[in-house]
Amino acid sequence: MPETKNAAGSAINLDTTSFPPLKNDLYLRAARGEKTERAPVWCMRQAGRYLPEFREVRVENDFFNVCRAPALATEVTVQPLRRYADLLDAAIIFSDILVIPQAMGLEVQMVPGKGPHFPSPLETPGDMERLTDKTSTFSVDQELGYVYKAITNTRHALDGQVPLLGFVGAPWTLMAYIVEGGGSKTFARAKEWLFRHRSAAHELLGRIADVAAQFLVGQIDAGAQAAQVFESWAGELSPRDFAEFSLPYLARIAAHVKSRHPDVPLTVFAKGAHYALELLVAETEYDVISLDWTIDPTVARARIDAAAAAITGSGAQTIRRRPVVLQGNLDPTLLFADPQTIRERTDEMCKAFGSSLHIANLGHGMMPGHDPEHLRVFLKAVHSSSSALRRQ
Repeated sequence: MPETKNAAGSAINLDTTSFPPLKNDLYLRAARGEKTERAPVWCMRQAGRYLPEFREVRVENDFFNVCRAPALATEVTVQPLRRYADLLDAAIIFSDILVIPQAMGLEVQMVPGKGPHFPSPLETPGDMERLTDKTSTFSVDQELGYVYKAITNTRHALDGQVPLLGFVGAPWTLMAYIVEGGGSKTFARAKEWLFRHRSAAHELLGRIADVAAQFLVGQIDAGAQAAQVFESWAGELSPRDFAEFSLPYLARIAAHVKSRHPDVPLTVFAKGAHYALELLVAETEYDVISLDWTIDPTVARARIDAAAAAITGSGAQTIRRRPVVLQGNLDPTLLFADPQTIRERTDEMCKAFGSSLHIANLGHGMMPGHDPEHLRVFLKAVHSSSSALRRQ
C-alpha cells in the first residue's frame, strides 16, 4: 500500500484502490431508505472539545493545524469510535466548514473563546476580487487535498468499523461568515448584501456552491461513503429569501454530486428552516433531511410524505429515486440532564420518528461542556428504544 509521511513525520495510508471491507453498514442502508434492525446513530461534532482525549491533542496543535495534518485529523476522527465501541454507526471526518473560504483565498482564524474570525471579510462586492477561485491556477483538489488525505487515511484507520462521512458548509452559511467576519446575532451585513447587492450575492453564492460541489466529489473520490451539507444559518432567512438565496445552491451541490456519485447518500441540514421541508423534497436530491430539535418529528414526517405523494400524484417527473429519510433530533442540551431523563427523552424521540426511515442524531452538535458518559447514555438508549420499535 502506498504510504507517505505528513509534516509531523507520521505515516499515513493514501491507497484509494483498496479499503478494508465494511463491517457495519447500518447507516448506509438506512440512508438509502432500506429497512434496518434499529436506527443507526451518530452525532454531529462527535469528535470535539467535550472529549478529554481531543483536548489533549489541541494542547499542542492549533485548530486548523489539526485539520491540515492528515494523521491528526484521523486521530481525532476515530477517538469517539474508540470510546464508544459498537455504539456509533458512522464517523465524520474532522475538518471545518470554513476550509472552503480559506481555499478561496481568505484568512480564517479560530480564536479561543470567540470562534471563527476573518481579519479581512468581504465588506463590499468589489472585495470579491480578492477571491482566488477564478484565477487560472486555482484547483479545489490542490487547495483542499489535505482533507482528501485525511479521509483516505481515516478509511484505513477505521478498518471497516463504520462508514466515514464527508461534509461541506452550504453557500448561504459560508457567505454569512465571509461577509460578517465571523458569527453574528443579526446577520445584518450579510443580509444587506442580499438586498442591496443582489446580483453580487448570487455571484458569490454560486461561486461557493461550485467549490463546495467539487470538494464533496473529491471527498467521495478519496473514500467518503456519504456526505452532509450544513446550512447552519438557514433559519435566519425568511421562507421567500431561503427559496432565492439558499435552496437553489443546495440543489446545485446535490445535483453535481449525484451526477458523479448517484449511489452515495447525501444529507442536508438546513437548521431552522422548517418551512422548507416540502421544497427540499421537491427540488433537491438529498436522501436524508436532518432536523433540529424545534420541530416535532411526527409533523415533519407527515409533511414530507405528503410532499412526496403530491409529486407522485401529479404525474410530474421527479428527481427523487427513493423515500426521504429523516435524521435527528434530540435537543443537545438534554445531554446536561440526568441519565434517566436522557433515556426517557431519547425513547420519546425514537417513537416520534417511528420504526423506519430514521437516523438518530442530536438536533445540532455536541457541546464542549457535555459529559462524555451522558453521550453514552444517549447512544445506548437509541439502540434499546429503536430496536424495540422494530420488533413490535
